[in-house]
Amino acid sequence: MLRVTLEQWRMFRAVVQYGGFNQAAASIHKSQSSIHNAVSKIENSLNVKLFQVEGRTTHLTEAGKLMLRRANFLLDEAAKLEIVGQSLGQGTETSLRIAVDEMFPPALLYQVLEQVSSQYPLLQVELVESVLSGASELISNADVDLAISPLAFTEGFCEQLCTIEFLAVANPNHALHALGRKLTEQDLKSHRQLVVRDSALTNRSDSGWLGANQRWTVSHLRTSIDMICNGLGFAWLPVSAIQEKLTAGTLKPLPLQHNSKRTMQLYLVFKDEDSLGPAGHSFIHELRNRCNHSD
Repeated sequence: MLRVTLEQWRMFRAVVQYGGFNQAAASIHKSQSSIHNAVSKIENSLNVKLFQVEGRTTHLTEAGKLMLRRANFLLDEAAKLEIVGQSLGQGTETSLRIAVDEMFPPALLYQVLEQVSSQYPLLQVELVESVLSGASELISNADVDLAISPLAFTEGFCEQLCTIEFLAVANPNHALHALGRKLTEQDLKSHRQLVVRDSALTNRSDSGWLGANQRWTVSHLRTSIDMICNGLGFAWLPVSAIQEKLTAGTLKPLPLQHNSKRTMQLYLVFKDEDSLGPAGHSFIHELRNRCNHSD
C-alpha cells in the first residue's frame, strides 16, 4: 500500500509551481489547510523535510528538489495513463506499423507522420523502410498495418498514390559525361551501374535497366546516392531524393539518347480497412491529401 496518494503529490507540486501554500490553494481551488495537511502527510510518512520557510518565502530543501523531480515524473505518467485508457476506450490503436519504399519522398512522409502524431500524441509509430517487393511482403505476412509499395497488391486494398520520376545520373566528372555527346545503352554497358537490392526475403524482383557488364548492388538508396556522388558509377535515382544534389551540381543527368527519364507508380496498400483504427485512417487521409497537393 502506497503511503502517499497522487493527489498529495499534486498538492506538493502546486506549492512549488505557484510559489507558496496560499498561492497553491487559490490556484488549484483547495483550502490552505488541505495543502498544508498534504505536505505534512508526505513529510511524516516518508520522514523527509520538503520545504524550508525563510520569512515569507518557502524554499525546497535538497531532499525536496529530488522528490519534486520524482513527483513530476509520477504525475506526468499518471496523466498519460489516463489518456491511454481514454484512447483505448474510444478504439484508438496504440501503435501503427508502416512499410514505406525508399523511393517515396521523405519530406512528404515526415509531414504526414507529424500531422498524425499531433492528433494522436501517444501513438507509437514503427517505420520499416523497404525496397521493391519488400513492402508487399511485409503486408502479406501481417508484419505491418499499411504499406507504400511500387507493386500492386492483389490480396486486399490497393490504390494508386503517386508517380515517382527517375533520372539517369552520375558525378559531373564521371567518364560518361566526358564523352561529350548523347549516350547509348552500349555506352552504359561499359561502366558500373549501381542498383538497390529488393528488400523482400522471398520472391525478390529486379527493376530498371540492368544491362551494365559491371554492377554493384547495395541495400539502401542512400548508399547508392553516396556512391554515385563519389564517382563510383551511374544509376537511375528518384528525382525527389537527389534534387538538392542536382541543384548543387554534385550529380548531373546523363545525356541519354533514349529513356533518360523513367517513372514508377507507388501504391497505398493494406489488407483490411476495417482492422485499422482512427490513427490508421488519419494516416491514410493525410497521405492522400499531401500526395494530391504535391502533384
